Amino acid sequence: MMTLFGNLSDSSLNLLPRDGTVNYYGQIIDKEDADRFYHKLLEKIEWKNDEAVIFGKKIVTKRKVAWYGDEEFQYTYSKTTKTALPWTEELLSLKKLVEEKTGEKFNSCLLNLYHTGDEGMAYHSDAEKDLKKNGAIASVSLGAERKFSFKHKMSGEKVELILEHGSLLVMKDETQSYWLHRLPPTKKVSMPRINLTFRTIEEKY
Repeated sequence: MMTLFGNLSDSSLNLLPRDGTVNYYGQIIDKEDADRFYHKLLEKIEWKNDEAVIFGKKIVTKRKVAWYGDEEFQYTYSKTTKTALPWTEELLSLKKLVEEKTGEKFNSCLLNLYHTGDEGMAYHSDAEKDLKKNGAIASVSLGAERKFSFKHKMSGEKVELILEHGSLLVMKDETQSYWLHRLPPTKKVSMPRINLTFRTIEEKY
């Protein structure tokens, strides 16, 4: 397993050994602005408990989510469908910053609110049919620092890093086809974390 806890903020460095591209930009927002965004999003986003259908049973998570976009995009994952809300001022500011840093364009954002380290996300890949295939997904972290893990679907190789307050991670190319990722739960974190994943939805006609 490759554990990457040092200074990884060289955005040209691919953290994956093969079959995809993951770039970590480090902290792209200074602490004062990151704190401001964090508190504004906690207060103004329309957070709702996430729902998923697992083995035919509806599960409601402690983790809360929200979905925003250019249009009322329909987004389906875990057999539940969400309709995008209109952008807030803070989300548009963050989207502009992320687009400037990455050179990519995004039309939507899925937000997750983890209240404590007890809440996490199991291994999965973001390969829903609504998403642009091999498109970039830009992940902004605000609040508590958390470990983030990748695992290769065939070889089982693992890569782990710490996502800092105000940081940006970008997954693109074949990453979703060959790698799973997760946010492991931890007893060491008692503070909330907000994660914003900027994505591109492709409408099918």
